Amino acid sequence: MEIGRTYRYLAQELDLEMEPVDPKKYVPRFCSELDLSEEVQSKANEIIDTTVEQGLLSGKSPTGYAAAAIYASALLCNEKKTQTEVADVAQVTEVTIRNRYQEQLDALGIHN
Repeated sequence: MEIGRTYRYLAQELDLEMEPVDPKKYVPRFCSELDLSEEVQSKANEIIDTTVEQGLLSGKSPTGYAAAAIYASALLCNEKKTQTEVADVAQVTEVTIRNRYQEQLDALGIHN
């Protein structure tokens, strides 16, 4: 995308620090729109923290990453939402959720 390329060029030329977006920023809004509990939100943040520490976020979309953590967390907390419901709220594809979800579960040592 031309705008992103231009932004990165300007940031580099001006020596600006570009911090990656924290996926946890999306968790409260997505959970609220999905009508999920604080427990799900808390668990999703834990999943994000643990898997980011293992280097899983690198190069991945923060919205897709957050969506997958919420999907996994909802399942673990027995507040099941479909991949479609979560994908719609996060504006990502179901394939993104499936891929990130599987990577996160593997990193956590959870086998489904």
